[in-house]
Amino acid sequence: MPNRPSRHQMAVMIWLAVFPTLVVLQLLLGGLLQDTPMVLRTLVLATIAVPIVVYGLLPLLQSLRARLF
Repeated sequence: MPNRPSRHQMAVMIWLAVFPTLVVLQLLLGGLLQDTPMVLRTLVLATIAVPIVVYGLLPLLQSLRARLF
């Protein structure tokens, strides 16, 4: 059974997954969402970003971490 990541490692992995995802989504959807209220814009971005991070990027980063450590 692989070692579980420490809180610090998990925080770094989450940041490495969330930040680029949000940047890419802002670049792709920023123009479409520029006139929407901030709360609605944040809701749309979070609704798209969370599944990408949770089901796509975090498992990939955890797998990479398991190979390195």
